[in-house]
This record gives sequence, structure tokens and C-alpha cells, in this order.
Amino acid sequence: MLGPSDEDLDSFGGFGRNSGAMSKAFSMSSLRRQVSKESTGMSTSVLMIGTGEYTTGFVHGAASDSDKGAGVVALTMFDLRARGKVNRLGLCGTNGTKIPSILKHMESAIGNVYSGLDLTLQTFPAENVIDADAYRSAMKDFVPGDCVTIFTPDDTHFEIALAAIEHGLHVLVTKPAVKTLEQHRILCEAAHKHNVLVAVEVHKRWDPMYTDARDKIKELGNFSYMYSYMSQPKHQLETFKSWAGKSSDISYYLNSHHIDFHEWCMGTTARPVSVTATASAGVAKTMHNMDCEDTITLMVQWEGIQPDGTSNGFQGTAVYTSSWIAPKSDVHSQQRFFYMGQKGEVNIDQAHRGYNMAADGAGYRSVNPLFMKYTPSDGKFSGQLGYGYRSFEAFVDAVNQIRRGEASVYDFQHSLATLEHTYRTTAILEAGRLSLDQRRAVKIRYDDASDPVLPTGP
Repeated sequence: MLGPSDEDLDSFGGFGRNSGAMSKAFSMSSLRRQVSKESTGMSTSVLMIGTGEYTTGFVHGAASDSDKGAGVVALTMFDLRARGKVNRLGLCGTNGTKIPSILKHMESAIGNVYSGLDLTLQTFPAENVIDADAYRSAMKDFVPGDCVTIFTPDDTHFEIALAAIEHGLHVLVTKPAVKTLEQHRILCEAAHKHNVLVAVEVHKRWDPMYTDARDKIKELGNFSYMYSYMSQPKHQLETFKSWAGKSSDISYYLNSHHIDFHEWCMGTTARPVSVTATASAGVAKTMHNMDCEDTITLMVQWEGIQPDGTSNGFQGTAVYTSSWIAPKSDVHSQQRFFYMGQKGEVNIDQAHRGYNMAADGAGYRSVNPLFMKYTPSDGKFSGQLGYGYRSFEAFVDAVNQIRRGEASVYDFQHSLATLEHTYRTTAILEAGRLSLDQRRAVKIRYDDASDPVLPTGP
């Protein structure tokens, strides 16, 4: 793939740009109260790194035209603060000249829509500064035991997460955590050394249907076959044009969801052993002159594992497909999977929950408030039960329990998608990219006899 361009990476807040850095506290309208640097009480302070679509809902100078115009991360954190679970908030991008527009957008999309939310936050870098390393200065303004969220382009996750870990900050990073097994190992070792919690934000684990399916899959015997599909409309290529096909691809970005779900379902009963990737191309090149795949399919061979770590003789096949050239339809993202075990099967269409509506201007659409409920109730935000929200709340709750001495980092190894239990997802994604680049099947190695489901390399 090509190297990253110098364009703003708006969909994630501009990471990838260069120059000098400093921080500032921004005040306007409801953003008036500056909170002190020191944490008060036992609630964690949170530095949100990445100022684009998923964090703020702001892309290319305007509200995103996806289903996340109000963002997810910042809105959730403002509400968690209102509930006393979060203390001070920071927002860090790389292009300070965008900060005023981002804050005005949040005032319009959040402050003017929901009552009772304090939008105060400290912003990095300064308004006249462009700095790809602004996160380093921002982290110095937070103390060990606080936490960071990382929603930036895939190839920046590793350096940002490592810096946060070394500063003693707990880390919640969007999927994929990193792009290679080597990076995954380094972060995992650093997290152990500094005794911090590092987890991947994979919100499908909090979808009640996916959670129930995972529990039922445990009773369906050995894994036999799985097919997953996830897409986004082709106008998202405009949103992601600065990094798509240059620093990452659609498989890392979307296949990671269902690969993580599959790994979560398998536990220690199976492992991926080989990956063959194929791709379609042409639309991105024609529409935007982008040298990237339109659709990527990974065919992965899994093998069953006995309690003693040896193969049980059973094999299964998984086919994960992701695309960003779908037409605009009744949903922003088509997403579904079919799973077959040797004793039964499960089929979920996550995009269609039996709830649809039509309105002048907006047309017909299938809606899914189970992810994020943006429509206020009596003027207040009421999306606390959404799995997009609960993914962050669970992490914040874990960090606060650690801060209060009620739990250790290791108490959350199975309830959260920690680095220790997400290696196989990284292995599959890395092998998939290698398979595309080298036009061959890529085997996944397991050289650690003490842990038969820990991949050690492609």
C-alpha cells in the first residue's frame, strides 16, 4: 500500500500531520468552565484522542452525513460525567485550526439538543498549531490512573497507545488495536509492565443479540462454518480518502468487528491456522483516484483445540467480507453473520431489527436505537442502554474500580476485549493483508507450547 498523504485525516481528527504543539482550555457558551488538572474524587479523567466522526461527528468541516452526526465518544463521555463517572475531559487532534469549528458543531449537535450536559473540555493543540504529536503534550496534562480513548487512523494506534501506557494511562483503542502481531505483543508487554488496562473498543460485544448468540454458540459443538458481511456506503470513501488504501484498508476497518466476535465466541476451543484473501477493485479508483480495494474477503481455516492444546481433528471455515462501495440504502451499514456449529446454527441481521420508519426529507429507513439512541427523551439524552454507549461505560467503570482499589487490571481480562485475548484477530487481519500483497495463502504459527491459541506470527 502507498504511504499516507499530507491531507487532513478528517474522519479521525487529522492524525498524520506535522508541526509544533501546545494545549489550551477552550471556552464558549456551555464550554465555559475549565476544570483543574488534578483528578478530584475517585472518577477518572479522560483524554479523547482523535476529533473526527466517531468522537465528535464532525467531518470535512461539517456534521457527518452518516448515522453518527452527533458522534459517539464525546457525547457518551459528557453523559458519563453528568452521571458522576467521569471527571475532567480532554480532546486532542492534530490540527488546532479546526478546534473552534468542532466545538461549535458539538454545541449545535449536543449542547442545543440535550439539556443537563456540561460540554467543558480542554483541547489540544492550540488553535494556530498543527502537530501530529500533540497527543504527547496532551498526555502530560493527565495523571497516571486516568484514561485515554484512541479513535485515529489504524496505523497511528500503536505509537499513541504505547505513549499512553508508558505515561500510566489506561487505554481504550478502537478496532483494530494495531496492524501487526509484533505491535500487539509490544503493547501487551508494556501494559503488564506499567500495570494499566488496555482494551479494544469492539461494541458488538455489548449488542444484546450478539451477546446472546455468543452464549448460545458455546452449546453448538465444534465450529464448522461462519460467514460475515459488513459494508458502508461509497460516499464514506470521501470521508476516509486521506488514509484509505494508504495506511490501512477496509478489512482492518470493518472485518475486524466480526473477526473479534468470532474469536470471542471460540475462546480457547479453536484457532485460525491459514488465511487466503481476495479483493475487488475499481470503484474507489474511478470515483476518487484511490488505489485501494473496494471489497475484501478473508477465507480463514480454523482448527479445533482440545484442553491439552492439541488439535481435536475438527476443522472449520470462516469467510469474512467487508466493503465500502455499497449503495445508499435504508441503513448506513449492512452487517450480518451466519454461524454453523456441528450441533446447530445462528443467523443475525444486525442492520434490520424489525424497526423502520419514513419521514419527509429523510425517506424510508431501518433504525437501530440499540446502538445509539440519539433522539432525546423530554429534552435529555437517553441512550445509556445502547451498546455503543455501554462499551465505553464498561471500560470507565473498570478503570474507576481499579482507581478505588476494588479491582485489579487482571480482573477484567475476560469481561473486556483486552489485548491478552484479542491476538487472533490481529493475526487474521495481518495475514489477510499479507495474502493480498503477496497473492498467496498465509499460515499462522503457534510456537508457544504453553498457550496453544496464542499466535506467534504469520
